[in-house]
Formats: sequence, structure tokens, C-alpha cells
Amino acid sequence: MTSSTSRAAAPASRTAVSSTRLADGRELLYFDDGTTPQQRRTEDTRGLPPRGPSGEVRFDALTGEWVAVAAHRQHRTHLPPADECPLCPSTPGRPSEIPAPDYDVVVFENRFPSLGPDLAAAPVAPGWGTRGTAGGRCEVVAFTPDHTGAFAKLGTRRVRTVIDAWAHRTEALSALPGVQQVFCFENRGQDIGVTLHHPHGQIYAYPYLTPRAAVMARAAEAFLAATGQTLTGHILAGERADGSRMLVEGEHFSAYVPFAARWPLEIHLVPHRQVPDLAALNGAERDELAVIYPDLLGRLDGLYGTPTPYISAWHQAPVDPALRRSGYLQLQITSPRRAADKLKFLAGSEAAMGAFINDTTPEQVAAALRATAAGRTGTP
Repeated sequence: MTSSTSRAAAPASRTAVSSTRLADGRELLYFDDGTTPQQRRTEDTRGLPPRGPSGEVRFDALTGEWVAVAAHRQHRTHLPPADECPLCPSTPGRPSEIPAPDYDVVVFENRFPSLGPDLAAAPVAPGWGTRGTAGGRCEVVAFTPDHTGAFAKLGTRRVRTVIDAWAHRTEALSALPGVQQVFCFENRGQDIGVTLHHPHGQIYAYPYLTPRAAVMARAAEAFLAATGQTLTGHILAGERADGSRMLVEGEHFSAYVPFAARWPLEIHLVPHRQVPDLAALNGAERDELAVIYPDLLGRLDGLYGTPTPYISAWHQAPVDPALRRSGYLQLQITSPRRAADKLKFLAGSEAAMGAFINDTTPEQVAAALRATAAGRTGTP
């Protein structure tokens, strides 16, 4: 395998990037804590089989939504022991997905992708029976070479590197043919469905606009047309004025428990400036984000004194220029944990009807999360 080295494209980035290819042709990128790329051996010596074809997308005419069919993922790695972890650095006699003996942050194409490796947009004007190639791309983001740990404990410099990696990949994936939306996220905890213990996240580049993004885009477009203001900016101003659900008010970002939270634990983190995606954040915004974001995750763990499962989801504006004028970057952190020993399961009303019923009040949750910042625990 050959390797090439370059600086990250975004001016706000403070991270060096070097790229290589794995034995089956998948792309892998190293993101280093600093602007000088590390020199490392990157050859993948494994005898991997050729990559299989993409799965398919099928159109659900009842809802107008796409469903990805990826049966090949049934055989993906599931909770391996530490000495078989594919995200740990390679060692003599035990090669992993990451050829180097050490790294800071790594992003690589998923060996068992839900989307891709082909690049193709979903079919236009679909109806019942419409199917197409599940184009797009799925990438894995390894936050640290350490097998154990949590994002909240990475340290500010490492979190900044991860932010630069998200921004770099958002910009690169948004430019790929057929990609309509880029989604950076982390699933944390076995209760959420995590299949690898090693601290990591994922990035999906979809060949269609996802249902949640479509709903949010329609609401944002309608509000902008009616008022001339961004919807997220309007909500942020309202939450800051009310104050009862606020968690953090920084120079560039604010965090709050939303007025109509769906989940027992839910936090929204929003920049004060309208930006469409992570790639558009400037250096000062990324610096503050590297401090505020892990603080919020730490508060979730501080509620009950044990790790809280969560989904951390970056909502970015769709690739379509017509939807980006009202698009507004925001992070939504949600957890089904409603008590120290209880989880909320999506049952009849939520799973079948999409009608959420929350077991906590946003104001109580906000008060408990504020208390954890002061070194105390609180029960919402």
C-alpha cells in the first residue's frame, strides 16, 4: 500500500492528515494532534478478500422513506475481546484495521458498510417497488488508540483533533457524487447497541435525505420564509431568555435541555452563529467546542455515578444548496436512561406511532445536569 501526506484543507484545522489504503482498497486517514504529520509505517499486510458489492435501498411507499437493506452486515464483528479488537493499533503477529503501531485519531471506510462502497444517489420519482443501489459511504472514527475510556475523558487537544476530523470528512464526503447528507455520530454503551467497546464513532454519507433531516429542513424552511429568521436561532434565543433549561452559555456555543424533549435525557448544543455544518466552524468555535462538548458528556455520567448510554448526533444541513440557507448546525445528545437502574424502551406509542411520551420534565433534567457540574449528583 502507498501513503500520501497533506495538511487538512479547512483553514480552521490544527490537525495534520495523512492517508493510505488498506489491503482491500479502503481509504484510511490518520489525524494527528498537531500540524506536523507523524511518520509511520502504514502498509496493511493482511490478505483481505475483495470488497463485496453495495446493498440496496428500497422505497417505502406508505411513508415516502427509504430503507437500506444490508444483509451482509449480519457477519460484522460483535463485541470482540480486547486482544481481537479491530480498532487497536496493529502489533507484531496481530494486525488490525489500523496498520500503524500507534495513532491519535483514525478514520477509515467501514469493512461492513450499510451504504457503499458504490457512489449513487437514490432513484428519483420513486414509487412502490422502487429499489436502487445503496450508494454513499460509511466510515469509522477511532478516537484513541486506548481500548478503554470515554470521549469525555479524551482531553481537550484530542477532542479538537476529532472535531477537525469530523469537519474534514464532512467537507470531503459532501463533495462525493450522489451524497445528500453527512451524519457524524457516536453510539456509546451496550444498551444503545454498540458492537465494539473501543471508543469510536461513525460517519454516514447518505444517498438520500433521511426522514429526521427532511422534517427538520421543512420546518426550518417554512419558518425562514414566514419570519426571515432561522428556526434554530429563534429557539436558542427563547431558551436563553427563559433560562430554566439552560446548561452552558459560552462565547460561541450554548447548551440546553429542549423545551419539548422526547428522551429522559436530552441535550442540544448550538452555535451562536448560523453555520450549516462542522466544516464551517472557525478556529475559535472549534476551540470552545472542544471544551464544552466533553463537559456535557461528563455531566451525563455524573448523574448516577456510572456510565450513561447515549447517542450523540450531529445534525448538519443537507448538501442541497436550496436547503442550506435555513440549515443550522446542532448537536443532539439523547439517552434512554430514566433512572439509575431503568431504561426507556420505545414501545407502542413511540415505535408504532412515532408519538413520544417523556418520563421526566426538561426543567428537572436541566437542574440535575447543572448540579453535576458543581460536583453534586441529582436525580431528575
